[in-house]
Amino acid sequence: MRCWHKTLIPYLPRLQLISQWRECCCIAKNIADNGTPNHILVNKIMDYEFVHFMEYTRLVISEMERRNYKVSQKAMNNFLSNFEKFADPNESLIGGSLERVLFTDWHNERYLKQCLFNLQEKYDCGGIPKDEWKVIEDKFGYLLK
Repeated sequence: MRCWHKTLIPYLPRLQLISQWRECCCIAKNIADNGTPNHILVNKIMDYEFVHFMEYTRLVISEMERRNYKVSQKAMNNFLSNFEKFADPNESLIGGSLERVLFTDWHNERYLKQCLFNLQEKYDCGGIPKDEWKVIEDKFGYLLK
């Protein structure tokens, strides 16, 4: 499990973006069922008000819709049903840009680099096509040096 850095969402390769939606659904279900995501890479979600997770998920969904990837109504209903067990899905972050306030102190430059190197490893092993990696490299290559 991983919540990719918020800045990466618009640049994620297709597979990672679609998988991120699945991760958000899984995280919501785990929190609803167990009170925690119970995974070392995403437990930090619990350090923030749940509105951060909802806004993060909205970013993922918005990017999927922008790319014309389908989010099934059933999956959306399941996500909202699970999310409603522990938070208000209509709540939103107010008072500044999402980029600035979402997951402050977690989604920082260090975490961005960790995510970039994770994606680079996936590319190096053949898990990300060259054209999708080039989008990331063009935008964030300066951090990979």
